[in-house]
Amino acid sequence: MTVALMWEARAVAGRGEELLAWARAQEPADLPSSPGGRTRRLLRRETFRAPEDRVLVITWWDAAYDAELPELPEPDGELVTRAVHRWRFESLGAEA
Repeated sequence: MTVALMWEARAVAGRGEELLAWARAQEPADLPSSPGGRTRRLLRRETFRAPEDRVLVITWWDAAYDAELPELPEPDGELVTRAVHRWRFESLGAEA
């Protein structure tokens, strides 16, 4: 199964590039095999930016939906305007 983790934050006005650099420096690593022997492997990572100094990171994992996966942490409170928003999704496949 492929699981996507989404992480979205909004920087303090004028600090969007700093937040983007911070997010890019965070490196989720592959985790060891679960007790059942299945590896939770990072398949892909993509980083986005949007107006109003927003940064979005999506990571795709080969893992069970409820697997323990490394999440990007909260940035320093002085860098963001609010708590990070996080979502978890199960991939239903890509379409052309």
